[in-house]
Amino acid sequence: MEKFEDNLTFEDIINQTLKQIKTGTTVTGTVVEITKLGEIFVDIGYKADGIIPRNEFFSEKGLEPSEEFKVGDKIKATILKLNDGQGNVLMSYKKLKINEIKKEFKQKVGSKAIFEETVTQTNKNGIIVTYKNLIRIFIPISLCDIPRDEDINTYKGKTVKFKVIENDEKGKKIIGSIKALVEEERKKKLDEFWNNIEVGKKYIGTVTSLSDYGAFVDIGGAQGLLHISEITWGRNQNPRDILKVGQEIEVRVIELDKENKRFKLTYEKKGPNPWNKVGEKYHIGDVVKVKVSKLMPFGAFVELEKGVEGLVHISQICERKISKPEEELKEGQKVNAKIIDMDLENKKMELSIRELEGTSQEYKEE
Repeated sequence: MEKFEDNLTFEDIINQTLKQIKTGTTVTGTVVEITKLGEIFVDIGYKADGIIPRNEFFSEKGLEPSEEFKVGDKIKATILKLNDGQGNVLMSYKKLKINEIKKEFKQKVGSKAIFEETVTQTNKNGIIVTYKNLIRIFIPISLCDIPRDEDINTYKGKTVKFKVIENDEKGKKIIGSIKALVEEERKKKLDEFWNNIEVGKKYIGTVTSLSDYGAFVDIGGAQGLLHISEITWGRNQNPRDILKVGQEIEVRVIELDKENKRFKLTYEKKGPNPWNKVGEKYHIGDVVKVKVSKLMPFGAFVELEKGVEGLVHISQICERKISKPEEELKEGQKVNAKIIDMDLENKKMELSIRELEGTSQEYKEE
């Protein structure tokens, strides 16, 4: 129980029970009135009410005092003067709030936190975001991770995620980077990818580039080689005839080198190996209809069916001596040919058009 000194008046006793406050201290009180001018009157348990003038109010959301507080709410403020000249204790909510925001911001920067703020301004050099309506952060265009063909002005009003990479409080220079965060997330995603990838695992990938020998396919942050031999069973097809850049395809990992971050893929639509049934369907001496798929200096490759090709050597094209296959054949031409040799183990077949010359089965274009 509180003790009081002897010979104190009633007013002295009341004053002794009131809060002991002084300039510079922080007090918590109850809002008792908010005027049309934006002044906030606060019961702080003292002989006089506290007053927070409109110019000593600050809202991190940009709100008016009457929008952020209502009568009966608790509010914290710093004592500026014990008497504002009108008998009220002059207080500042702004000073306290700004100090809290600055402290919070510094802690976040120190812990490398991710910020998410709205772009308030844009210019040719970059974008500006504001943390809690107080701290301006500049993100240079080189750190915005914005595509070259995109207009930076369209970013005004958008919410962006970033990290603060420079916080010079004295020079009031605060630099943010969206790129740093994107690269960090990309690395995290890549690490997760390499931890989970396995031979035999299937993915839905996106074709990123095509060449004569195959394609590169992105399967979630990393690109693997899809060789032409894993796209089709046909030996002389071009990947561009089968796939397109940007196309989504189902692939499966067939080779993996985690140490060097490399892997090879196979195209799931390639289907079963047609050579598995060649021995049942074709025999030496059979006369078959073929399509000339590719002309080479030493002869012509011909297709018996999709994925099954054989070679007609230049000496087996016709009776007369020719210097190049183009003298007798053209790509896409359909002819009859005789199977003269088969090597199923190595998936090779030799055919002859010459042996049909002068017979009732002489080759002809269809």
